[in-house]
Amino acid sequence: MRRMKWLALVAALALVFAACGGDDDTGGSDTTGAGGEPGTTAAAGEPVTLRVLIHSQEPMTTWVQDFSTQFESDNPGVTVDVAVVGAGDLATVTQTRLSANDVDVIDMFGFANPVQDYMGGATPPAWQTLIDAGLLLDITDEPWVANYDTASIEQAGTFNGRVYSVNLGRTVYGGMFVNNDLLASVGVEVPTTWSELVSVCDAVKAAGNQCMTNGGQDGWPVFVGTYGMLGALFPDQAGLVEALYTGEMTWDDPAMADWWDRTKVYAQDMLEPGTTGLAHDAATFRYAAGDVAFLPTGAWQAPNLEGDGGATFDWTYVPFPGSDDAADNQNLFGKYDQGWAIAANSPNVEVAKAYVAAFSDPDTYQEFVTTTGFIPTQATATLDTKLGQALAPYLENFQVGFEQYWVQPAGAGQWANGSQAASWFVPFNEWDDAAALATQAQADLQAALDELQ
Repeated sequence: MRRMKWLALVAALALVFAACGGDDDTGGSDTTGAGGEPGTTAAAGEPVTLRVLIHSQEPMTTWVQDFSTQFESDNPGVTVDVAVVGAGDLATVTQTRLSANDVDVIDMFGFANPVQDYMGGATPPAWQTLIDAGLLLDITDEPWVANYDTASIEQAGTFNGRVYSVNLGRTVYGGMFVNNDLLASVGVEVPTTWSELVSVCDAVKAAGNQCMTNGGQDGWPVFVGTYGMLGALFPDQAGLVEALYTGEMTWDDPAMADWWDRTKVYAQDMLEPGTTGLAHDAATFRYAAGDVAFLPTGAWQAPNLEGDGGATFDWTYVPFPGSDDAADNQNLFGKYDQGWAIAANSPNVEVAKAYVAAFSDPDTYQEFVTTTGFIPTQATATLDTKLGQALAPYLENFQVGFEQYWVQPAGAGQWANGSQAASWFVPFNEWDDAAALATQAQADLQAALDELQ
């Protein structure tokens, strides 16, 4: 079956090459410029070099290179040139190469932090700028787009109702690892509400263990550990961002009181002493020692628990129970990882489509997920690992998190983004009064919002 699918792609590409030949005696290629129809491949039989740009992330990088070699083998006349850059350089290199018409297929992170009308003159993210400039191909009507689940297409690759990217994997950060063996030894169940979490932590500490740990030395892991709590209290994360901009909600609104109080409890009572000296990865290896009940962090830390020096106890991963209503604690929050987009002005646009189509074949995509451990965005794919089994019951409830919608308004003060509150409390920062911090956060945000009026 796999071979038949590859042969079908070969046949399709043969038709593409034949159709592109035309009667031009010069044999030149049709490369319509910006604003026109996308270009096509060169004349029939002419070799094609497909230029692919990705960011460095093993084992994804190796898999893409191997896939590209297979694509070359199954499509004679096509050479795939894979360029690998650091993740931090991807946006800049993408802009440069698209502007120079020097790339065909682009590794595109999920569409995050779009500038909305209510945000005033905020600077749009790079992907939005590329679309506005007409540099990304509209792939809405490509049949292989339907291989990906509707949520990922809408949340990670759509802008103004049109699709420009297919996303290949989710990143979950709104949950926590659970030491099942430790809870069983203490005689408690996995908590499903905030009150239960507080009680379980008390029991765990009374038994001589620790409730939670995290990478306090790096700062950001502390507040990322509470992203699931924010989502449990305010499930409509995009709506919360808009409400904060419009004034419908404020950081010091009474409806936000639980958020500030609970992040303080998390930072000062639940996290074990000494977390200020732990880096992100070090905290995971600390957790693997077995005497800590919970590790609230991204699911990306699972390989460190499964690898050499990892956990010897039974563990799982569940949404952070931030609400006292268990029904609110069933969602996993996170963001989207790598995706594929195509240059609108590529001279090899049909070959580029065939490349992404081949990658998007369910069997091929399953191989990709199995190899890389990406949390899948195709409904037919499964992640057959311990983490995959833990996440499976919740994937239908995956939600994009607050930080993927939040755009800091120009002129905002230091404390304007209240989603980072956990890292602002003692011992990680200077604050000890939750209500006072909420007031300061709103003042720092309001100073910028007033300028938008």
